Amino acid sequence: MVKSVIGDENQLKLVEDRLARSAVPSQIGLVIGKLNSKLDRGFVYDLVPTPPNDAGEQPCSVIDGAGDVSKSKKKVSSKAKSQSESSSLFIDHDWVFEHARQVSRMLLGGMKVVGIYVWVSESLFKNSTITLCQTVIGVAQAASTMMDDINERLLLHISYSPLRWTCRNCSLSANITSGSLWPCDFKTGKILGSLQTFRCMYNFDLRLPIPCDDGSDIKILSDALRNEIMVCAKELKGVKALIDGKLVGGDDLSLTDDFHEVEFLLPFMQDKYLEACNQKVVLGVLLLRGSVCSLSYLNSKEPVSQALVDIKEDIIRSLLSRLDIMCDEAERDIESVTSGDQGTNSLSSEDHIANFDLQAQRKQCNLSFPRRVFVPWLEGAYICDYIQSKETLEVLKDHCVELMSVEFPTDSSEILEPESEAPAVIASTGKTFWNVATDHSSPVNLHTSVSKTRKTGNGRPAKTADFVVLFAIFFLLVAMVVFNFTGKM
Repeated sequence: MVKSVIGDENQLKLVEDRLARSAVPSQIGLVIGKLNSKLDRGFVYDLVPTPPNDAGEQPCSVIDGAGDVSKSKKKVSSKAKSQSESSSLFIDHDWVFEHARQVSRMLLGGMKVVGIYVWVSESLFKNSTITLCQTVIGVAQAASTMMDDINERLLLHISYSPLRWTCRNCSLSANITSGSLWPCDFKTGKILGSLQTFRCMYNFDLRLPIPCDDGSDIKILSDALRNEIMVCAKELKGVKALIDGKLVGGDDLSLTDDFHEVEFLLPFMQDKYLEACNQKVVLGVLLLRGSVCSLSYLNSKEPVSQALVDIKEDIIRSLLSRLDIMCDEAERDIESVTSGDQGTNSLSSEDHIANFDLQAQRKQCNLSFPRRVFVPWLEGAYICDYIQSKETLEVLKDHCVELMSVEFPTDSSEILEPESEAPAVIASTGKTFWNVATDHSSPVNLHTSVSKTRKTGNGRPAKTADFVVLFAIFFLLVAMVVFNFTGKM
């Protein structure tokens, strides 16, 4: 359990000044930081307010004793007096959860949504404990990651009468009661400026046979992609790594510089590729190949091995985020068409390809993943966002301002684009299953493709059947030569 929490003093001071000038009776938002179970310590880098919903309503409001929502905009000094002892908070949970889900996509390794903060009076906080605990748990589920082994989150309370910061630990497994919160020691210090940066370019080339079996669990392309990303996660879990060219064997490496290059020592071609080639009854093979640029941040109090854990998690989270973005856009496009607006939102194969039925698809198709870009955030640290192949950097501005409350850079050169441009979507029937399963050319772009098998009557791949015929002809010619030669003898 996290027993102490350190917040960045510069950022929290800016947040405190902003809240003191806001003249709002309540505010809720996300806590961006990191929890380390081995150190029993948490780090808070920034507080991000949840924006108003689509209707312009605030996600957090005060309900008086009669059940009416308070619209008060009085000065901070008079807020506590205007609120009765029976007042409580109303929180738009769905909107806060969606904010947490989208913000978690924009965070890099070593930075997560670790809880929520709330700006209310002491009495309001006490009257809303259950609601706040429910919000903490919901945010944890919305921003969860596969490799997250922390079973707790933070609830940061900023009281304005008097102005005071308190931090509590909320267990995600406990029953929600007034005793679900445990106090944490909270203090501030300079932590953002001391973070070490780790960068890794992860190249991958994975193949997943699509069985010709109606009972298979993998039928939709998005499900197959998610399954293939899980293969990436398993592959990364146990691999060794080089940091600045030195093999890391635990925490025995002493690092002094601020920036470090990470390279994973990935295994060579594994048996799963040969298994893909030896499949007798398959529809095709799914390829997931490309490069992911990953950044991770390590606090000076943490061991070096934690940076590798964070890098691995960031790679998988990035791939899953891209897949989720594609599926979300496909759903929105389908809803636009079914609502009757077919004139301007007609579906193309590129739009709804994530929902393809693999059993029904009969041609090769390539699908570009959204590419990752890095945007300056705080004190040299970055956040990330994703843009589709047809989008420009302009689409990032609204995301950064609305979701992260960060000022978007006016100079586009400050935005980093280390990943290459994704290819256009194409359709081709030129490759057989054997070609795709055994092709090990170096990956250049991040994309996926589905290649369908051309079969002969006996169920063998066509190229295999052609090879058998050629071999028989060759054997016959050799036999004739040998026969003629022995006849002359």
